[in-house]
Amino acid sequence: MAAAAVGCGGGWRRAWRRGLGGPLPVPVPIAALVPVTVAVPARRPPRVVARNAGGGAVPAGKSGLAPWVPVVGLEIHAQISSNSKLFSGSQVQFAAPPNSLVSFFDASLPGTLPVLNRRCVEAAVMTGLALNCSINKKSLFDRKHYFYADLPAGYQITQQRVPIAVNGSLSYSLCIDNKMSQMVTKTVRIKQIQLEQDSGKSLHDDSRSQTLVDLNRAGVGLMEVVMEPDMCCGEEAAAAVRELQLILQTLGSSQAIMAEGQLRVDANVSVHHPGEPYGVRTEVKNINSIRFLAKAIDYEIQRQIEELENGGTILNETRAFDSKLGCTVPMRDKEGMQDYRFMPEPNLPPLILYDTKSLPANVNHQQVVNIDWIHERLPDLPSAKRAKLVELYGILPEHSFTLVNEDGLTEFFENVVKQTQMKPKKVIGWILNDLLSYLKQHSCTVKESPISSVLLADLLNLLEKKEISASAAKQVFEELWKGEGKTPLEIVKEKKLQLLEDREELEQICQAVIDEHEKEVMAIKAGNQKVINKLIGLVQRATQGRSNPVLVKQILEKKLSE
Repeated sequence: MAAAAVGCGGGWRRAWRRGLGGPLPVPVPIAALVPVTVAVPARRPPRVVARNAGGGAVPAGKSGLAPWVPVVGLEIHAQISSNSKLFSGSQVQFAAPPNSLVSFFDASLPGTLPVLNRRCVEAAVMTGLALNCSINKKSLFDRKHYFYADLPAGYQITQQRVPIAVNGSLSYSLCIDNKMSQMVTKTVRIKQIQLEQDSGKSLHDDSRSQTLVDLNRAGVGLMEVVMEPDMCCGEEAAAAVRELQLILQTLGSSQAIMAEGQLRVDANVSVHHPGEPYGVRTEVKNINSIRFLAKAIDYEIQRQIEELENGGTILNETRAFDSKLGCTVPMRDKEGMQDYRFMPEPNLPPLILYDTKSLPANVNHQQVVNIDWIHERLPDLPSAKRAKLVELYGILPEHSFTLVNEDGLTEFFENVVKQTQMKPKKVIGWILNDLLSYLKQHSCTVKESPISSVLLADLLNLLEKKEISASAAKQVFEELWKGEGKTPLEIVKEKKLQLLEDREELEQICQAVIDEHEKEVMAIKAGNQKVINKLIGLVQRATQGRSNPVLVKQILEKKLSE
């Protein structure tokens, strides 16, 4: 049995998956481009290996050595929110017609020169400051050479030698054993943030054995955030990326929508025994989902452990995650620094930034980027938002995480609190247990919810004023979800869900329930007081949720003591 890895909280489970891969078609570029044939290696069948379901330290494997230690580092490419590309005036727009947003520079026509986009520089500085980085007042651009049909120039302009930001950190939290009440905070170091161009997009047409190239994305501004190998499993990596995504969205430096390719993750994974040097790493490229990121890393960790336990070796290669098979598959050998032939970008001067002290006198502020000016205007980051929610509303820290992590949920919660008489601690229960449950069940976002904050506040006010019971409120909530335009009060009147105010009628119903359930009555009189809850439920059913449970309990206790 192969050794599992030392990792996050939880236990490793074995999930055996088999998959057979065939050769991929050789891509053929569209006729509008210079003909280039790109060889794609045949996909080998993935090995049958165990997969991580959450981590956990376990005994040594058959080698008899100490447990394996996984090491995970990330390279994250975030598309900068900008109207135009990094070095050209071409518009940036998702899902535009193919090759409709391509300038002469994007197509790499001879004689065209790059012009740096100020907005992209400010976004990178903002992100660096939010991630506790040191901002380099002088950074340099480089050419990174590689040849593929979606990179017309044959090189990418990036910042390999002196990036715009270095030496930062990102704190993130994750649950222990999937329990929201048990959370631990960890920190991953940020090695650097660099500005670079995106490449075009290759569209593989398997039916025609062709690859078509769309250059709309070519030249779009990216921030590459390089995280040090401080993580040890997929769960940690997923939590770190989610926190980074929230920060980028809060800053407005990137929309970071993974489904639109605005946030793409490369994971570097290796394993070694404690006290030994790091093992040979593999890189899993272009993971476009946080859920797939965790799965890909956990699978790759276990694949490497199995390979080494069986006497094999790990290749320094680039792999892809096959979400259908749930495994990683080889793509190509990993390029080295010499393969990219880095060189200074001759068409761009050094990027010079200023702070308040170094800002020249009588300078045009529109022509420079002031680090201190950007720092003063940073918004509250997700960690600060969570702390404020806990302090202001008295909710639990784990509840603040859910509110902030779900897009739009914090604003929804605060709007409800402003419009209802119910205490925030009670409101949070309705938001997390009812609204969020319905949203996930129907795959809706908060903005798509048919129940607005105003409607939910009206419903909670009826409940708080004791005009309806909790069970009746659940029925009203269900009716509101149908989105028929009715108010909570209209639904209450239509369904006759008002609380029974006639105490004599309620006493008769309680007596009838007691008479029909002699066994439960005997149990209560014998000392088992918990059984009274069953009788309360039966009364609620008889009144269709229109009775006040507190009043019902009082009546039942009085009658049972007679």
